[in-house]
Amino acid sequence: MEQLPPSDLKTILHSKRANIYYLEHCRVMQKDGRVLYLTEAKNENCYYNIPIANTTVILLGTGTSITQAAMRMLATAGVLVGFCGGGGTPLFMGAEIEWLTPQNEYRPTEYLQGWMQFWFDKEKRLAAAKQFQQARVDFIRATWSKDRHLKEYHFYLNDSDIEQAITNFEKKVSHLNKVGELLLAEALTTKQFYKIAATRCQLNGFERNQERGDLANNFLNHRNYLAYGLAASCLWVLGIPHSFAVMHGKTHRGALVFDVADLIKDAIVLPYSFICAKEKMTEQAFRQQVLQKLTEHKAMDFMFKQVKRVSLSSFSGK
Repeated sequence: MEQLPPSDLKTILHSKRANIYYLEHCRVMQKDGRVLYLTEAKNENCYYNIPIANTTVILLGTGTSITQAAMRMLATAGVLVGFCGGGGTPLFMGAEIEWLTPQNEYRPTEYLQGWMQFWFDKEKRLAAAKQFQQARVDFIRATWSKDRHLKEYHFYLNDSDIEQAITNFEKKVSHLNKVGELLLAEALTTKQFYKIAATRCQLNGFERNQERGDLANNFLNHRNYLAYGLAASCLWVLGIPHSFAVMHGKTHRGALVFDVADLIKDAIVLPYSFICAKEKMTEQAFRQQVLQKLTEHKAMDFMFKQVKRVSLSSFSGK
């Protein structure tokens, strides 16, 4: 089979790509100009194609390996690769916040240059963080207002607890003067959303604990890493290093990934973690459900739009 030239591998914009892969117990390789993964059974070996031109992120879990030739093709197509534990968490060592990023010196320059124009000013950095948080709320409103599955589980924007959590957070954001205060307000609001989701899904006694091991916590861990993959891909495409965070910089290495991932986590990842835990879904079914919703609500499009908007904003301070 004739190999595709690198230009053809990049015809699908990252913001429009449909696939994220989590693989385990397989070998990823290049064969006949394609990237495949091989699974071994008792009687036969099975090869499955990975459409790399339509893929943003590949997570390699337990029992996986990858060849140098496959990595070369993935880099050519601009696919991010991360090694992780079983079920997609935790991420292990790599480059740039645990992601193996393709090398490309021809990414756009205007977004990094715009980011640098405000990033060294503390007040402008706070203004950017507030803009991200308002966008986060806007995405929750847009997603929850039209997602019929969420409505089936009684996630209604005009419910008093949901409306109060959102409006109170918006009011706080506009008056806060320090990033630390903004982080605290964001954490408290997310905690309220945990309670809201747990109540609607009848998961009494839920407590957010990454090590607890119940379905809801495991699903939250797993899906968060998919959100991080999308965020890392967005930033790589726009040429913005992960170190220039506007909120999480003092507590996390490569924290801009966390800032961007937060744009979509509460709107999609959080409620569906609880819904799928209530339905006692398998990891695979849960993964498919969330990926479908990320695509349906155009999460990547939204990330790109917001990062570009912040990059090209002219902040005047508070």
